[in-house]
Amino acid sequence: MTSATTTRAPRLPAPEPPPQAPRRRVTGRRLGLHAFLMAVSLGFLAPLALAVYASLRPYDETSERGYFSLPDTLSFDYYRQAFTESGMVKYFLNTLLIAVPGVLVVLFLASFVAFATTGLRMRPRLTIPLLMLFTAGNLLPQQVIVTPLYVLFNKIPLPYWMSDSMTLFDSYWAVILVHVGFQLGFCVFVLANFMRALPYEIQESAIVDGAGVWTRYWRIVLPLSRPALAALGTLQFTWMYNDFLWALVFVSDGDKLPITSALNNLRGEFFTDYNLLAAGSVIVALPTLVVFLLLQRHFIAGLTLGSTKG
Repeated sequence: MTSATTTRAPRLPAPEPPPQAPRRRVTGRRLGLHAFLMAVSLGFLAPLALAVYASLRPYDETSERGYFSLPDTLSFDYYRQAFTESGMVKYFLNTLLIAVPGVLVVLFLASFVAFATTGLRMRPRLTIPLLMLFTAGNLLPQQVIVTPLYVLFNKIPLPYWMSDSMTLFDSYWAVILVHVGFQLGFCVFVLANFMRALPYEIQESAIVDGAGVWTRYWRIVLPLSRPALAALGTLQFTWMYNDFLWALVFVSDGDKLPITSALNNLRGEFFTDYNLLAAGSVIVALPTLVVFLLLQRHFIAGLTLGSTKG
């Protein structure tokens, strides 16, 4: 009789635990750096916290005890009053009619120029002066050209369905054009540096496959530039949303003014309730906070891209 022999599988060695990252020593220099950053953060948040705190208290109480005293009552009555008395819904819509087209046009035109200077491999003799020309526009103080633009916009005709004044003045288009003109240089500068960091081999492969210029721009470069576009979109929306100067100069109809002008409706002729004004300011600031929270991931990715290269 033959006896069956059983073979045992060899035992595998136990997997080694993953190496743990060494702990950083807590030094006095690091503690000082964190303390400094916390102090700067609190310094930036202090005005906002004070505005929120004041908006929840009655004006009689703060005028008697001061803004840094302990409250007796807290309520949201000022928020309801600020939202209803200033007509903020209408001004919110006016602001969106200015900011949303302005942001889209700026990013669209800036991406065109940035792709032309980086994705098409233009000669450096043409690329560098072109980028310097776009960037130099941001060095010009905006207040210098207020009067020339005011005269010019009063002479440019528009159809009645685009402007009640039959000119570019007193229309949303005037404010949008000014924002596009001033913000285009900054966006071109940022996007050009972003697109220059993209590997050109991707476009070379697309060229071999027969992709044209528009296909490379729309299907390859633009999707890869989404973090930079999101970061710029957040900044541009915030800047256009908070603008007060250009709308005040180029819009004479009170029903067309943006949301920043609605705060003037909360100021009385002989008396100003600053707690009510603080509540209105907090309401006005909420949309920019919402936009940042929605685009936060892309915004941070756009700012930190390339920080670990080198």
